[in-house]
Amino acid sequence: MPITPHNPAELFPPYRSYAHAVEVPAGARTLYISGLNGYGADGVTMPSDFTGQAELVWRHLGAVLGSAGMSYADLVSLRFFLASAADDPANVEILSGHLGDHVCARTVVVQQLLEPEWLVEIEAVAAKVD
Repeated sequence: MPITPHNPAELFPPYRSYAHAVEVPAGARTLYISGLNGYGADGVTMPSDFTGQAELVWRHLGAVLGSAGMSYADLVSLRFFLASAADDPANVEILSGHLGDHVCARTVVVQQLLEPEWLVEIEAVAAKVD
């Protein structure tokens, strides 16, 4: 989808796979995706490490997007909740691996998550012009 990133020169340079703002064209369908965590399909088990959880969350995200006829290329905003700031470099690598050259508006929050075993939760917004 042709989104327009906005990165004004007055602001700090954008991070990798990031835009300060993203403009979505008129008439786009929007999809608001709840925070996804690293639970497996059974809703009970999850990987114990950050990378395992994050990759599983991205698979969940891909499945939700696919159910709406969308893909990662339709993401316009991502909000990451990390249990530890130490996981941010790995998070950026995983995110960049899934987005490639695509950019999104993005926020990263470090805080205690709802369940102690959760290391990452991702909330997203996608938009697509049909």
